[in-house]
Amino acid sequence: MTESILLPELIACAAARTPSARALTSGQESLTYGDLDVGVRQFAAGLMAWGIGRGERVAIYLDKRFETVVASFGAPAAGAVFVPVNPLLKAEQVAFIAQDCNVRVLVTSPERLSLLSGVLAECPDLRLVVTTGAAVTELVTQALPKALANASWPQFMDRAPCAGHRVIDVDMAAILYTSGSTGKPKGVVLSHRNMVAGAKSVASYLDNQAHDTLLAALPLSFDAGFSQLTTAFHSGARVVLLNYLMPRDVLKALEREQVTGLTAVPPLYIQLAQLDWPAAIDQKLRYFANTGGRMPRETLGLLRQRVPSAKPFLMYGLTEAFRSTYLPPDEVDRRPDSIGKAIPNAEILVLRDDGTPCVPGEIGELVHRGALVGMGYWNDADKTAERYKLLASNAPGREPGLQLPEYAVFSGDNVRIDEEGFLYFVGRRDEMIKSSGYRVSPTEVEEVLYGTGLVGECVAFGVEHPVIGQAIQVIATPPAGAGAAQAAGTESGLDVQALLAQCRAHMPAYMVPADVAVVPGPLPRNPNGKIDRKLLSTQWAERQAQ
Repeated sequence: MTESILLPELIACAAARTPSARALTSGQESLTYGDLDVGVRQFAAGLMAWGIGRGERVAIYLDKRFETVVASFGAPAAGAVFVPVNPLLKAEQVAFIAQDCNVRVLVTSPERLSLLSGVLAECPDLRLVVTTGAAVTELVTQALPKALANASWPQFMDRAPCAGHRVIDVDMAAILYTSGSTGKPKGVVLSHRNMVAGAKSVASYLDNQAHDTLLAALPLSFDAGFSQLTTAFHSGARVVLLNYLMPRDVLKALEREQVTGLTAVPPLYIQLAQLDWPAAIDQKLRYFANTGGRMPRETLGLLRQRVPSAKPFLMYGLTEAFRSTYLPPDEVDRRPDSIGKAIPNAEILVLRDDGTPCVPGEIGELVHRGALVGMGYWNDADKTAERYKLLASNAPGREPGLQLPEYAVFSGDNVRIDEEGFLYFVGRRDEMIKSSGYRVSPTEVEEVLYGTGLVGECVAFGVEHPVIGQAIQVIATPPAGAGAAQAAGTESGLDVQALLAQCRAHMPAYMVPADVAVVPGPLPRNPNGKIDRKLLSTQWAERQAQ
């Protein structure tokens, strides 16, 4: 086998090339590609022995560990579909996911299973629970409904590898649930083709090689987190699985494991940038990549001081299309606010509401077409119709003679494109603040706030105002070293008046926040590690209504 077509073949091909090369490290232990490939095929054999059908769902509710990776690739190796469940989710949220996509098999730990004991009976499609550990413990049996079958990991894996159900690259491989703080999460369905094409594309522009070591710091239930596995396996590289408690744990792992590639989200980078980095990290770290939101300029500048030898890759992605754009490192100084251009094997369009292309400088919706466009939202026709739409017959790349329709992802993000084809994020259509007749991007407000150096973390959102439509509300935490500021007489540790003065100096009047509420940090994150703007705005509105 020389070319990966299906998701598990990323591992199989690497195992065929270099079976003794390390694929995964967790703590003090490592798995080779040969060991990982055998484990994936044994897990697939276990599903086949239990009669799991083609396309049936296998939920994985674990932290980052060997079993998580084996199950994630083993389920599609059997022709089933894996559903990674963020370990931060609570029992009710896990039950919703299990019910929504009719989960047949749940892979979890005894400790996590005990948290689910009150909801498992509400999952009628669930047939089997597989728990990590050497044997089925009393903790497991007490948590399980009597009619539900169970197996320990060694029992389930005690199979000779065998062929799974026949699938092709356009069949389902995974369902990734997005982390909405309001409403119910949506399950994004991704095919084998989506995930393999994404791995090849990202690995090509990051220039991942077999000698690389990537740090898996993001949740594997997050598309960018799982992408660390797929890009590494496509390249034959090693992945270090990290469940960290404090940002300093990330730095320790970077130094200890001699990591060459780090991908994270802005809130983590903001915290990391405030720490002292061991000099040894810069000797090995080849790149750091940002995803999940705009990297504040001040944070980017600090990171480049910490690791001057590492190249910064600023990326933008959609779970609905896995990855979308990146800004090459040699463009960062010239256009640090840009999200770049389309990744290889994808086309990014900027369209008006009528489907026609925008001209340079005009704001329109970012639309992604190509091999990475997902298969819609599981069991949600209305939401799918909002995001996955047919391209107009005259859209770029669509010749009039083509008769079959093509679906693309309409992101809901407002962007603009410049004369050289570089894209700039303006804001979410559903997060844009409409104030005094202007459309204001909350991320643009936050960028200025971070640039002042007077805040630690911040979030901006619109609140109803009887005259101007919406006023701009900010919630911010004090900067690092706020204790000294308090000693100097600033009660909260954040000088709000100085902050607003800086805003007035660097913003047009309609962008200046009407109010800044100071709270102790850190600000709450959603399960993917992003600052939860929706939750904070909802909580603020509830407090005002009291």
